[in-house]
Amino acid sequence: MTIQVLFVCLGNICRSPMADAVFQQMVDEAGLHEQICVDSAGTGSWHIGEKAHPGTRRVLAQHAIPYNGRARQITGTDMQTANSYIIAMDEENVTTLIERYGNHPRLYRLLDFATQTHENNVPDPYFSGNFEYVYQLVTDGCRGLLATIRAENGL
Repeated sequence: MTIQVLFVCLGNICRSPMADAVFQQMVDEAGLHEQICVDSAGTGSWHIGEKAHPGTRRVLAQHAIPYNGRARQITGTDMQTANSYIIAMDEENVTTLIERYGNHPRLYRLLDFATQTHENNVPDPYFSGNFEYVYQLVTDGCRGLLATIRAENGL
């Protein structure tokens, strides 16, 4: 059975596509692309169909990580996938998801898996422009998430 990992932020153009791309590369490098399916979505509809923010695309390119996804909004179906991990970028995203769809057994914040920071929420770089810092947080969280998924699923 394929494990679904869905990263969620507000508009699906900054943080969640960055996590999507970083995690996908880790999954590929671990040879787990047939066991783990990676995607991202936003809680809002403002950017549906748009490419990732130029800052996200730039920082991913600087780290040689490909990403060609387009923004989409999360759906109830996303939340009902039985073997899925729903990974929100911050507490606001978690609250929105619970209010809309109810609780999910594997709904986490990405930084719940991080080991190199005391931050709990990935800050939105949309206005701050702090994409490199966000990349470092996302990478730390993704490393821990992959280790957790591997341990929980015997990969």
